[in-house]
Amino acid sequence: MTDTAVHSDAELVAAAARGNEHAFRTLYRAYVRPVFWLAYGLVGTRADAEDVAQETFLAAWRKLPDLELAGDSLLPWLVTICRFQCANRVRRQQRDREHTAAAVDDTLPALVDVERQVVTADLVDRILDEVRTLSTLDQQIFRLCAAQGYAYQAAADELGVTHGAVRNRLSRIRTQVRGAVEQEGT
Repeated sequence: MTDTAVHSDAELVAAAARGNEHAFRTLYRAYVRPVFWLAYGLVGTRADAEDVAQETFLAAWRKLPDLELAGDSLLPWLVTICRFQCANRVRRQQRDREHTAAAVDDTLPALVDVERQVVTADLVDRILDEVRTLSTLDQQIFRLCAAQGYAYQAAADELGVTHGAVRNRLSRIRTQVRGAVEQEGT
């Protein structure tokens, strides 16, 4: 497959199903924006939409070998995967909210202070200070995923760990950093 050749989605899907990363990357580039915007419309936040888009393409990569493309475009199949990923995320968030609802402090402000949310150099320094306290692996996961924008699987491949390990560790890292920064800021 050459970079200048134009291929149909069916040809790209077949090549990607055989493990051709270039073909999959071409499909990703073609469809990541519509998948992201669909996810954003369903989950409502940029961070969640980015995660859902990554999860959609990860699921697609895994399912490609069994896919029989029904039409000319891969997008309807990706949309279906994305909708399921969004539904899973929304259900998980609802469970989390219900679980923590009893622990919510009534003294929390009802409104968000936008000025406080602006990232300043001081905040960045505090974040980096907290990241330096993490294990070497956690620092690498933070660097790859949070700073360099790697997808979970790409970071896992780079570090020689599982996708789940990256996802779970990054969640704990974010919670720890957020807690430390909020605590220091009070």
